[in-house]
Formats: sequence, C-alpha cells, structure tokens
Amino acid sequence: MSKARTLKAQTPAAGWLGKALAGLLLGLGLGCSALFIALTPEMAGAARAQLAMWLVPPVWLTVLGVSFLFRSGPRAWLVLGGLNLLVLLQAALVPR
Repeated sequence: MSKARTLKAQTPAAGWLGKALAGLLLGLGLGCSALFIALTPEMAGAARAQLAMWLVPPVWLTVLGVSFLFRSGPRAWLVLGGLNLLVLLQAALVPR
C-alpha cells in the first residue's frame, strides 16, 4: 500500500464543513416549516402548535445527521435547498 493512500485514508471526510452547515441551516428551515400545521387542520389549535413546536428538534437533528451521508458539501446544499423550496411551495399552496 502506498504512503499517499494511507495518508488519504487518515484524513477527515472531504466537505464535512459544507455538509454540516447545510444540515444546520437548511435543516432548521425544514424543521421549522409550517407544513405540519398546514396539513393538520382538524387538530385543535393549541395541540397542533405544541406538536409542531416539539417536532422541530427531531426533524432538525435528523436532517443534520443525514446531511453527512451526501457525497459532497455542494450536493448537500443542492438537495436540502431543493427540499426547502418544495416545502415552502407546498406550504404556500395548501389552503389554511
């Protein structure tokens, strides 16, 4: 095994900063989306608001964890940004 190959195997994964920032920033957008509130009009208002509030951390941390599975930072930004746009469009189109 060559020396360059062993050094490459010991370095941290490429793009971890871009992946982490994508998960932190765009994951928060997905976690704080009003999509859950828009899709559950039959629930009582107070219960719906509480449930939506308590869903933010699990959704945000799940997106953050999954963001490290992308091959690169730019791909994470592209996919999570697209998901944010879809959620925003869906929330805008669902009648309240």
